[in-house]
Amino acid sequence: MTTSVNYQGNIAVLDLGDGENRFSLSGNTAVERHLDEIQAGSSPALVTTAGGKFYTNGLDLEWLVTQYVRMARYVGGVQSLLLRILTFPLPTVAAVNGHAFGAGAMFAVAHDSRLMRSDRGYLCFPEVDFRLPFSPGMAALIRSKLDHRTAITAMTSGHRYGGTEARAHGLVDRTAPADGVLDTALEVATPLLGKDPDTLGTIKATVFAAAVTALG
Repeated sequence: MTTSVNYQGNIAVLDLGDGENRFSLSGNTAVERHLDEIQAGSSPALVTTAGGKFYTNGLDLEWLVTQYVRMARYVGGVQSLLLRILTFPLPTVAAVNGHAFGAGAMFAVAHDSRLMRSDRGYLCFPEVDFRLPFSPGMAALIRSKLDHRTAITAMTSGHRYGGTEARAHGLVDRTAPADGVLDTALEVATPLLGKDPDTLGTIKATVFAAAVTALG
């Protein structure tokens, strides 16, 4: 995951990279650092996106099987990042440009608003097919953001939702063509500008209190 931040007007756009953008110890640290800088600055909103065919492909399972002793630190870092996005004190919009799998889908879901490319890409929680039970925190996050039936179906089936289907089931709020994903995300963010960060962060922490506790 090679991350960067640019600004569209005064809205911060966090780019997760142009590869599979899997979470890693160094990548997680870089994202947290970017979020620190954005939160400390004057940007009124955050949009996350990526280049290429992936938004983020989630956990790096190949690395993880060789680094078992570091699993707790690694998963804890991912959960910390999910919690950070869930309660981030600015309006957040996920501009899902391509595939979002596993923890990558959770990262998208943790945002206030989500939109997805309409013609290509899947949002999926494939843990059941990899024999990876959800942690209590990750399950709580998904349940806090999706209606009960969709959350259970998505978590127990590993179904791949394309953009149109994801919108129909509430996994994303809008879809857009490939060349309009970022612009649409900026349009979604614009009416939300000007919220008091302390108030907004407190409201999010209260609304999603069960997930906050489980992820923490």
